[in-house]
Amino acid sequence: MHAVIMAGGKGTRLRPYTTCVPKPLVPIGDRYSILEVVFHQLAHSGFTSVTLAIGHMGHLIRAFVGDGQRWGLTVDYLDEVTPLGTIGPMLGALDRLPEHFLVMNGDVLTNLDYGTLLRTHQASGAPVTVATYAREVRSEFGVLDVQGGTIVQFREKPVFDFMVSMGIYGFTRSTLQRYPAGQAFGFDQLILDLLSRGERPASYAFGGYWLDIGRPDDYDRANEEFEKYIDQLMPGLRGTAPGAQLPLPTRPGVQAAP
Repeated sequence: MHAVIMAGGKGTRLRPYTTCVPKPLVPIGDRYSILEVVFHQLAHSGFTSVTLAIGHMGHLIRAFVGDGQRWGLTVDYLDEVTPLGTIGPMLGALDRLPEHFLVMNGDVLTNLDYGTLLRTHQASGAPVTVATYAREVRSEFGVLDVQGGTIVQFREKPVFDFMVSMGIYGFTRSTLQRYPAGQAFGFDQLILDLLSRGERPASYAFGGYWLDIGRPDDYDRANEEFEKYIDQLMPGLRGTAPGAQLPLPTRPGVQAAP
């Protein structure tokens, strides 16, 4: 199994932490970088090879990771001279990728089983499978519905529920072959184009542990919780099964996919 990790961003939301260190190498729990955690998880889930798309301070990532052998992985690199978005870096290297592969952002901390996601995608026949997570936003204000200058409905500090992308995807190579290489192309553009063609992506609903450490609040939380949940976040380190559910409150009715 093969994974592509997007690790070329500047990490502007996480400054000043990323002033001198690329985001995938920022420390988690003072023991590991987020990239080390991800490599450990991938190897434990049965992945054997990884492609790292690097750009900003990419030489530091390359120097740290090397060929990936210390994690039991074979690592190669895609160098972005100019930013190409989430999907763009892969379009010029499709001949190096298998028909089905995992794609993920390099700033995700989760106990999702990457192998199960990829196998589920391969069996689904979908053009792309998106790992999804239930989020809620609580309004700090009373919300008014206004029509024609009059108030027709009022809701006091309502809660809005929605599903978000976790930044982890199962991809099929043939899905991307129609798009030209060398131009910026993002995940949002891909999904909108697939929907316009009537090709519906699949959702892989997950209810376990997930943080986007590109957000300062989530990064602080990751550092606070890492030692407590290290067995679940680094499966196999002390015999914990991959994808094990963390004892954290989760949204009712949202479970990890089998």
